Amino acid sequence: MRQTPIMAQIHEGDAAELHARMHDEAATANDDHKRSLDMTGGSLPVAEKGDLQDVDIQVGETEEGEEPNEYEKKTLRRIGDKFPKKAYLVALVELCERFTFQNYINNNPDGTDGTPGLGLGHAGATGLNNKTMEYRFADSNGKVFFQFFCYITPILGAIVADQYIGRYKAILLFAGIYWVGLIILWTTALPMAIQDGSSLGGYIAAIIIIGFGTGGIKSNIAPLIVDQYDRRVMAVTTLKETGERVILDPAITFQRIYMMFYACINIGCLSLLATPFMEKYCGFWTAFLMCWLMFCVAVGVLIFCKNRYVVRPPQGSVITDSFKALGLMIANFNTDAPKPSWRSANGKTKIVPWNDHFIDELKRALRACKVFCFYPIFWVCYGQFSSNFVSQAAQMQGHGMPNDLMQNFDPISIIVFIPILDKLVYPALRKARVELKPIARITIGFCLAGLCLAYAAIVQHIIYSAGPCYKNPLDCPAGTAADGKALPNHVHIAVQTPAYVFIGLAEIFISVTGLEYAYTKAPTSMKSFIQSLYLFTSAIGSALNEALVPATGDPDIMWMYTGIACASVIVAAIFWLTFHHYDAQEEEMNKLDAHDSFLAKPGDEEKDTAQRTVSTS
Repeated sequence: MRQTPIMAQIHEGDAAELHARMHDEAATANDDHKRSLDMTGGSLPVAEKGDLQDVDIQVGETEEGEEPNEYEKKTLRRIGDKFPKKAYLVALVELCERFTFQNYINNNPDGTDGTPGLGLGHAGATGLNNKTMEYRFADSNGKVFFQFFCYITPILGAIVADQYIGRYKAILLFAGIYWVGLIILWTTALPMAIQDGSSLGGYIAAIIIIGFGTGGIKSNIAPLIVDQYDRRVMAVTTLKETGERVILDPAITFQRIYMMFYACINIGCLSLLATPFMEKYCGFWTAFLMCWLMFCVAVGVLIFCKNRYVVRPPQGSVITDSFKALGLMIANFNTDAPKPSWRSANGKTKIVPWNDHFIDELKRALRACKVFCFYPIFWVCYGQFSSNFVSQAAQMQGHGMPNDLMQNFDPISIIVFIPILDKLVYPALRKARVELKPIARITIGFCLAGLCLAYAAIVQHIIYSAGPCYKNPLDCPAGTAADGKALPNHVHIAVQTPAYVFIGLAEIFISVTGLEYAYTKAPTSMKSFIQSLYLFTSAIGSALNEALVPATGDPDIMWMYTGIACASVIVAAIFWLTFHHYDAQEEEMNKLDAHDSFLAKPGDEEKDTAQRTVSTS
């Protein structure tokens, strides 16, 4: 039978439609094969794309400022955007907030061993002695209790910010609490207070108050700095200098902003260069006074520049809603169960106060929390530099250098290597089409932390191999001078320097990336809360450090260093094997923020909250 032209066209159309349908089904099957389960059993698609289709090449170049097509994403070099000036203002606040506690708790009140202090001795100063609860409040330059407490309180600060008053006002509130704590710390460190015996009580009260203050600031200052940058999607641009077409990638910009932020933190930590000498020759109160004055600068910047900041309004019961949504996920064994669309399709009539997009963001946040579960081992490594490394330095010949001055090599190494990585190493890798995404960077950080502790074990072995006290440094008759002071073993203190460099590099790769990951994977309305969960991993690390206290004596401490080093490297391998596929899904997860465009100034939060209340009523 002869076909008419119309019938032929119909058959051709049907064939084309069938071909397209088969192609789509094959692609869908391929995508389904690549799906991976999240922590609660749900699935998220892998962000990997298939082979570039002809259409990607045929569409031509994307217009300036528009989002790149798939072909351009594969071929154009990616760069970071310019930093907003407002971000520097936030970083300046954090720089000024940094301060340190020194051997105030170690020295005798009468000053017979130097500047008058609390007289708790080395055991009290390192948190090792459990004879009295008072000793638990002390730790050499970091205080095990203080570190633990300071990284629990960010959860409170995050709840206050995300649900009630917003990040900016929360920072102001907790800065006021912090300010009071610093006043107490300074006044109770005055010689007259030490002689009257009121210094210990004042010190304990101060660090508790400061713990609340710094916790509320920590969970909010890191999200606030990236809030100042408003781009959330990639854009094609042309470099004026070379005419090269490149992609402005927000993910790279976030990474660079947090590196700058972390550099500012460590510039603030360089007060360690001055405070040991101030304490030694002028008294602890002078160092604490300097800290208070610097913090006054931070509060001043925060207040006088408030109209320049971009802020986000509080989101009401968002954290409570999140836990309700998690409960629905668990009850139904399905991460899509809280979605209104899923509930409607499955006959659930109760209205929920969120949309599908929020649940997708929450699922992404769960992935971040899964990654953070491995962080405590890094904080165990990091905790050594502010406690046991200080004690290790005291066992070596300082040649006039205070043993706690060695800690400055950690912030110095960070300040030196951040520009090198940001300006040289990372751009060179991107030109070679090698992108170190978050999971890769975190894995490198674990390896560097392990290297740091391995080197510390080697240094400890060198100390034990040298006289006069060998495996009992500072505690033998041959190591006692004529004036009764203990003599260190014959090892130069500079031998310890590489350990601080290694831990500084590890921080750049793992700690900076943690701040970035907590921000980019959190729901828009829960940035501070997810940041506080990341910070909580440091509290767990401090608790683990406390559990290791029995192994910190001589000569067991060398094997403790060795064990932690091995654990860090093993964790690095497990971490990479468990999460390396997340890097391939990075772009897909970040797309959830494509419509996050809220911009406001302090004072606009109430307006936005009122508008949302009206719109939902």
